[in-house]
Amino acid sequence: MPRLHTQDISTATGPAAQLFTAIKGAVGKVPNAYADIGSNSPVALEAALNLDTALRKSSLKGKQVEAIKLAVSEAVECDYCLAAHSLMAKKLGFSAEAVIGLRRAEASGDAQLDALTLFVRELVTTRGTVPAASVAAVKAAGYSDAQIVDTLLAVTAITFTNLFNRVNDTVLDFPAAD
Repeated sequence: MPRLHTQDISTATGPAAQLFTAIKGAVGKVPNAYADIGSNSPVALEAALNLDTALRKSSLKGKQVEAIKLAVSEAVECDYCLAAHSLMAKKLGFSAEAVIGLRRAEASGDAQLDALTLFVRELVTTRGTVPAASVAAVKAAGYSDAQIVDTLLAVTAITFTNLFNRVNDTVLDFPAAD
């Protein structure tokens, strides 16, 4: 049960209504997380959407962004984002086993993505400066400095929605993650 204000998207007006219309047009529905964020702060929803738009223009491919979002969501135990991004990853062609491996920063069948998710998991579960060896390892896996910076942008994007869903206890409107 959501803890923050939620309105029926059909009653939204102004900027929230415009954002909801655009989301529905793009994906066919307004996911609960977006509806709940936009009900409270259209500015925050617009910023989140703009981060995702920027990621589509970044040096990372879609599968890399989904791998990052899976690893971060698993690390912080956001059930909503795990469900949403597990579904998205499967739509991008990842097998169920690969999705679980990427979420846990374990073997997924793609060594380069595994290096990325291991780096991301270390980044979000530790404090202080990331060890030089960790940065060297992700570079050795083939990631450029630009891709590392874009990885940080992807972590930022998913962290916002993870935090929101953890505070709000957003109701799942996707199949629960395995």
